[in-house]
Amino acid sequence: MKDIALQAGQVLAVLLLSPLLQGFILRYEERAQRARGPNLIQPYRDLWKLFHKELVVPEGASFVHFSAPVIAFTAMMIVPLLIPVLTNYPLPLSDMGDILGGGFILTLGGFFITLAGLDSGSAYGGIGSSRSVMITILAEPTLILVFVGITLLAKAMLPFVVNHLLASNLAVYWSPAHVFLVCAFFILLLVETDRLPIHSSTHIEVYMIEEARILEYSGPLLALIRWASMMKQFILYIIFCNVLVLPWALSIQGTAVGAFGAAVGLLGKFALVACAVMVVETAQSRLRFYRYQETLAASFLLAALAVIASQIQ
Repeated sequence: MKDIALQAGQVLAVLLLSPLLQGFILRYEERAQRARGPNLIQPYRDLWKLFHKELVVPEGASFVHFSAPVIAFTAMMIVPLLIPVLTNYPLPLSDMGDILGGGFILTLGGFFITLAGLDSGSAYGGIGSSRSVMITILAEPTLILVFVGITLLAKAMLPFVVNHLLASNLAVYWSPAHVFLVCAFFILLLVETDRLPIHSSTHIEVYMIEEARILEYSGPLLALIRWASMMKQFILYIIFCNVLVLPWALSIQGTAVGAFGAAVGLLGKFALVACAVMVVETAQSRLRFYRYQETLAASFLLAALAVIASQIQ
């Protein structure tokens, strides 16, 4: 029963804390630009408002329009079952999939949102979906290659094994293969969380990608999409921190105090990584859309070097 409660706690941690991470990033990103920034709990307020607004459905929308937000939200609730969120040991349902399977589930929601952007027949939805697919062509193979590199490094496909290896073996932690993997995944983190200088959260046609895909959504369905996007960001931060960069400060025995301490430590790790992301994003100038290839090509090259280095060492 204790392990089941911990597993439910992991899902709830992702569900309830993901808007807080988004609020932290939005607030201190504005602070870095000498603006006041929104309140930390503003994402919670936005979700509350959207859930209480009227649902407006575009003419000609099919079942894809209604099912995509639900599938995306559900997929983001499955992934926390497979990764170390609060504990450094597997919980009852953690053996349902390995790190590669978790990656496929993670991208499932984005696939259906892309279909939904095309489903309504809106010009903006088509623009957003086509741009998203162009980025995905390079981003998803790189993500899979990173997971392959992690698997070759740890000789296992379970994220908990990777966590234990890096936490206990400093020689592997500072090895070239691991450094390359961290750099490649950090670039993917910028891409998958819309932090590249080609992305924009505003409704400016030139830069719309994510906003264009979901432009036809409103009310509770839009709330589910936005919440799923925050959860995806939170999960990527978990993989980056608890598996790759900072694999410590997790509950070893699964006690209530240990789980609470792991949650607090998780927020501290996220604050550090979010600050690094904000520095990189703020320091870059706005780029034209086609320049996305350069960043993703660099990430792919780093992941390939990590695979090669893991076979040499």
